[in-house]
Amino acid sequence: MKIEETLMIDTEQMDTEQKEKMTPQEAWTRGLFMVMFFILLQLAKIVAGMVVVLQFLFTIFTNQTNDNLLNFGASLSRYIYQAWRFLTYSSETQPFPFTPWPAADEAGPDEMADRDGVTVQSEPKAEGNDSGKLPPGKD
Repeated sequence: MKIEETLMIDTEQMDTEQKEKMTPQEAWTRGLFMVMFFILLQLAKIVAGMVVVLQFLFTIFTNQTNDNLLNFGASLSRYIYQAWRFLTYSSETQPFPFTPWPAADEAGPDEMADRDGVTVQSEPKAEGNDSGKLPPGKD
């Protein structure tokens, strides 16, 4: 067994024990935070939809993607992921505004390992297409 797997198992056991020992007051407090994050999640989904439409229109009219929209969409999707993890009791870490807004290129600790303790590696970036322009033949 690797050290990473041992640490993941210990962390999961601590989280499980912590959830089992939650007092009624802590449960109600978490419930209030869950309602707040659920509302924020609904707003984030609307904003994500707007980003999709804007990126599509930008691509149609300029024949390239908008880097600012790409970065914002990536950070927004990380926020949505963090909010769902908190809402489903997969994480005890409260997302923004209680933690910093996630950067577009950062991978949080929740994203580095899946539930089975297997390390997930991000896909390598495609070489030669960092300009935001569509690949040849995709015009």
